Amino acid sequence: MINVNVIGAGLAGSEAAYQLARRGFHVTLYEMRPTTTSPAHHTGWFAELVCSNSLRAADPTQAVGALKEEMRMMGSLIMQAADLTRVPAGGALAVDREGFSKHITDTLTHHPTIDVVHRRVDAIPDGPTIVATGPLTDPALADNLAKTLGTEKLYFFDAAAPIIDASSIDMSVCYRKSRYDKGGADYINCAMSKEEYDRFYHELIHAECTELKDFELKLFEACMPVEEMARRGKDTLLFGPLKPVGLGLEGREKPHAVVQLRQDDVRATMYNMVGFQTHLKHSEQKRVFRLIPGLENARFLRHGVMHRNTYIHAPGVLDATFRVKGHRPLYLAGQLTGVEGYVESAASGALAGWNLARELEGLKPITLPKTTMLGALADYIATAQGDFQPMHVNYGLVPELGYKHKKKERKHFYSERAMAAMKDVIHRER
Repeated sequence: MINVNVIGAGLAGSEAAYQLARRGFHVTLYEMRPTTTSPAHHTGWFAELVCSNSLRAADPTQAVGALKEEMRMMGSLIMQAADLTRVPAGGALAVDREGFSKHITDTLTHHPTIDVVHRRVDAIPDGPTIVATGPLTDPALADNLAKTLGTEKLYFFDAAAPIIDASSIDMSVCYRKSRYDKGGADYINCAMSKEEYDRFYHELIHAECTELKDFELKLFEACMPVEEMARRGKDTLLFGPLKPVGLGLEGREKPHAVVQLRQDDVRATMYNMVGFQTHLKHSEQKRVFRLIPGLENARFLRHGVMHRNTYIHAPGVLDATFRVKGHRPLYLAGQLTGVEGYVESAASGALAGWNLARELEGLKPITLPKTTMLGALADYIATAQGDFQPMHVNYGLVPELGYKHKKKERKHFYSERAMAAMKDVIHRER
């Protein structure tokens, strides 16, 4: 039986290992935790969700929702775990993060053809390999990878939102509601008057941040810390995470701003501050965030943190199968490649595992049609021009429909086309 190395048991590595094992290959899965920790992880479990517990939109007419459906067609372990551990989150797919990671860890550690090795890997090993060490790749391996690829390393900073003890939220002030009442009343809402928002805004933009050392600060738009977003203008948050539209409550004054809290575990004992990624000092987080109505006595189970993320300059290095050009069977997957987001990372791992298996079987790796969401994302990673930036899946990456249609139906048609194209690929692959 051929052995394949998978380095990293995050979302991408876990998915890649599973895809290889289910196709009959022996996998050596390397994971440095818990022997060696990282600045962002809190456990030794696989596929730990270090930021939000939301995998974003569940609706298949949304780009990320369509990507989830494609992954289900591919037999994704990550989607299996997400569906089993889902918690209420309106129109989003959010999970109990502990149950989610535990299911993935148990599945992989008990798989008969997967050997888990808990140690740090400083250099790419011999043999067929997938490197999926994520945005917190250990510096030694990052250096080795850069030398192997002959490319520069790029850095940006990512930030995680605080998690609050549910029992410390004042529900006489807060209320339950999803935006536009979509789904159930799944979010806890902390409404602000203009005066309350003005005070909060002033303290937020003047709060003291953690000092960043040794790295050039390069903030990625999709993970902008709330305080950095606020400094762009007083109304910026009102069009972003504090947008009050669709969150009014009958019998109450129309809110000027609303902070939403999303359930973070299946028992509903923990709530995540939606959009409140931050690198404020812990003491400042307590001081400023307790100005939010209903959170005056909030107990922080986890403070927001900021950490360095690493990704390669993928265009010219990877092809649309996530294979490293011009090298022995070597694939990369996850945020290391420049995909951004939990679902996108796992999807890249699924495609890398699938294609490495095909290569080892003497088959040609599959370049997915650009009409699929995963194919469009992979094509962006391989061919993007200019200033390469990490990318979420979105309909701007796919080809136009090529026929007349109503604008409001466009997402439906994009999704329908993607589903049909992926079904065709799966059918032919079998």
